[in-house]
Amino acid sequence: MSSWQRIFPRRSSGALFAVCLAAAGCASFVREEAEPAHSGVSVTLANADTFAPDAPPLPGGFDTSDEASEALREGRVRRVPEDSPVPDWVSVTRDVVYGEAGDYPLLLDLYTPREATPRKGGLVFAHGGAWERHGRDYFTAWAAHFAARGYVCASIDYRISSEAPFPAAVEDTKCAIRWMRANASTLGIDPECIAIIGQSAGAHLALMAAYTADETDPESSGVGSRVRAVVDLYGPTDLTLPLENKEDAVRDFLGASRRKAPERYAEASPLAYVTPDDPATLIIHGTVDAIVPVEQSDRLAAALTARNIPCVYDRQPGWHHAMDRAAEVNARCLFLVERFLERYLERAGSAQQGL
Repeated sequence: MSSWQRIFPRRSSGALFAVCLAAAGCASFVREEAEPAHSGVSVTLANADTFAPDAPPLPGGFDTSDEASEALREGRVRRVPEDSPVPDWVSVTRDVVYGEAGDYPLLLDLYTPREATPRKGGLVFAHGGAWERHGRDYFTAWAAHFAARGYVCASIDYRISSEAPFPAAVEDTKCAIRWMRANASTLGIDPECIAIIGQSAGAHLALMAAYTADETDPESSGVGSRVRAVVDLYGPTDLTLPLENKEDAVRDFLGASRRKAPERYAEASPLAYVTPDDPATLIIHGTVDAIVPVEQSDRLAAALTARNIPCVYDRQPGWHHAMDRAAEVNARCLFLVERFLERYLERAGSAQQGL
């Protein structure tokens, strides 16, 4: 059985730092069944309207993905501004090195509240882009939004397909979580109140990191990559099922064709690692997504529910891939994520501390 080389976060004197070793080949994951790790928080299995009935309503959707995209292009649907300013009360530190893969630096942008008030927790953001391009700027508006509400936010880049195939990007995502946990004291957060949020391919990485986390790892000096909650924005969950419009991207990400290495497609599927101790999960997906079919999220929601894992699912009728570019949809998504984090990150952290 092959295995991943481990990620070794560490502190360096006077700096925030972590080291991430490159992988030597593909991985096989071994997960032991465990009791649900959600003490102090009752399990919620709900659609978004039940979970947050006061959420902004979802605007009417479209019959096809092309119609939704055309409405955005033509201005019939208001778009989220491309360059939203970062509020003055949020501090941004760009190009922070959170790890290294050989001589390759792994970078993130850090968004923190300027006020020294108690912080709600840490959020790691993993951008999309079919695993084939960098783009941590995609989450600028979201990271600034949540930093303004008391979170410490890290929007990360990771090794893309042309730089290193799977499992490199998953390793890097875990490295970012370990970096945040190792530096929790400096960042002013509870090391056990960390969540990860991903979009599209970044949601796939977020789910992989969340569902294959090492709660304890002696090789990493006891700093694990476990998160308390994960947010999945229209991410692929089962790569054994063809993504017809993105098969080339999947092949490049996995470094092999489906015919030559079918086992790798299973190893890279978050759905394969769902166990009862996995973190609370929020899923948001449009029903006319032509890039990642909504059935991918349907399957994940069913698997989580079957294992009694807290899951909130906003299945958005008539909306396409990256529907959060539409202003009204984006407002709903942000509201749901805020409510979800309040329920499963902040409140769970308080319960664990006996507050």
